[in-house]
Amino acid sequence: MEKILEVKQIEKYYGNKGNITKAIDNISFTVESGEFVGIMGASGSGKTTLLNCISTIDRVTAGNIYINNQDITKLKGNKLNQFRREELGFIFQDFNLLDTLTCYENIALALTIQKVNPKEIKKRVEEIADKLGIKEILKKYPYQISGGQKQRIASSRAIITNPKLVLADEPTGALDSKSARQLLENFEYLNKTLGATILMVTHDAFTASYASRILFIKDGKIFNELKRGSNTRKEFFSKIIEVVTLLGGELNDVI
Repeated sequence: MEKILEVKQIEKYYGNKGNITKAIDNISFTVESGEFVGIMGASGSGKTTLLNCISTIDRVTAGNIYINNQDITKLKGNKLNQFRREELGFIFQDFNLLDTLTCYENIALALTIQKVNPKEIKKRVEEIADKLGIKEILKKYPYQISGGQKQRIASSRAIITNPKLVLADEPTGALDSKSARQLLENFEYLNKTLGATILMVTHDAFTASYASRILFIKDGKIFNELKRGSNTRKEFFSKIIEVVTLLGGELNDVI
């Protein structure tokens, strides 16, 4: 399998000499093409900092991160911006859609920035909208659609450029249970049918159970790893709960 992401001995510190916080403590792991990997941990465990470093929003203090064999810790300026546009897809908890653009325009924006031919843009937007069941809302604006529909628009926008890696930050956090389930089923479709490689941070065990592998973070380190294998999603959910219990603290802090 092709290695899409390689995280090598990364560390991240905040603060100054008098008050240093070690948010990430020597973490290493890899994600291969076509994997759906979840990252779990209690609030303050370092999981969001880890995602921010991989997404190039934040910079590591030490170590290296390779995406598609490119060391992103060395990228700066225009090269970094180009890398984000072409190699990464983002799905946020609060959707981050532009209210002044239609759903179609929100999805098409990344391709427009890349100066893709308008006919090709139309074809690709309609294809992904058809696959995710949102063709009927393409002409609407974000304020005219539900939270679940917004997240599907955001998912479409994230994969329209065929990125090497899709990064999802608490994607179900703002959704009701029905919308969350629909979105996670869409994630499964993106992953298994369209071959998208997904790295998802979540505090929710139900959401995590849709992934094929879970990394548990505690105090800035990888505490445990679970692989779904041949387990049903329900069986995998039970195993996730067992590890969450081992993590300590209040269960509600994690799930």
